[in-house]
Amino acid sequence: MVSFKSVMRMPVKAVAALCTLALCTAMAACSDSSASSDSSSASSVGSTDQLAGITATGDLGKEPTISFHTPMTVEDGASAVLQEGDGAVIKEGDLVCFQGKALQAKDGSELMNTWTNNTPSCTPMTKDTTNSTYYNLIIGKKVNTTIAFGVNDNNTSGTSYIMVLTLISTGTVPTRAEGTAVIDIPSDLPKVTLDDSGKPSLDLNGYTPGDQLVSQTLIKGSGREVQSTDSLTVQYTGWCIGSDGTLTQFDSSWDRGSASSFSLSQVIKGWTNGLTGQTIGSQVLLIVPPDQGYGSTAQEKIPANSTLYFIVDILYAS
Repeated sequence: MVSFKSVMRMPVKAVAALCTLALCTAMAACSDSSASSDSSSASSVGSTDQLAGITATGDLGKEPTISFHTPMTVEDGASAVLQEGDGAVIKEGDLVCFQGKALQAKDGSELMNTWTNNTPSCTPMTKDTTNSTYYNLIIGKKVNTTIAFGVNDNNTSGTSYIMVLTLISTGTVPTRAEGTAVIDIPSDLPKVTLDDSGKPSLDLNGYTPGDQLVSQTLIKGSGREVQSTDSLTVQYTGWCIGSDGTLTQFDSSWDRGSASSFSLSQVIKGWTNGLTGQTIGSQVLLIVPPDQGYGSTAQEKIPANSTLYFIVDILYAS
């Protein structure tokens, strides 16, 4: 199952592989927006190859009626703003929520529609997590804007699609875990302290690692449970015992100045296993044995067969 949220991360040509919807409904972080206006003209943005002859009518922020002559020839990356929004301006790092529909270019038939069951999707709008085509189309636009873009399939049928997204609201992704501190943490685990920004420090507290994964919630968030198929936005710091025998930090999103986003299907097993079932807004201590980390393969700052220690703030999941 692939979502419009996933579309934002895909190369343009890959969008045409979509065949079903599985959109997240994480709307709690999004602000409400409503407006009443009508627009039926398409203005071009982005590249020089634009969609022409497509119109949208209806109230801003509501499901638009899309019209175009069929069959229509669609070029990859072609785009058009069908309705100019009147809400807040979307900025780098904003959590953008949107509804969408997909229409066959050959006959206008509907392939997907999130408006039908009111299943909007939300995704952080960042350069490192969003396909540059969609990022450039959306950044600077206002809430209630409707955008169309075209994609040609690479399969033998040569199917062409028109994707229509309406940006229904925007919010912010938290910068640190927001929840309730857990009070019954085992006393023999490493100790965690946070600075004023939320960046963690770690004291091993005499801890001797075993061969089992440890996933200890430190702050319990109030969001939904993380699924193993989710993409996460997190703040994290990682440590290991370095070649000199001391606890060594080998990575930290805090030091880079921004949260990181990734799919749980693309990380070490200790992250997938340890974060699945946690809730959005939580902070988690992960102690990852070598067989769920990098095993016998040394990394730049990580010796072979290392136990890895992470503090992870789960900011968003979709």
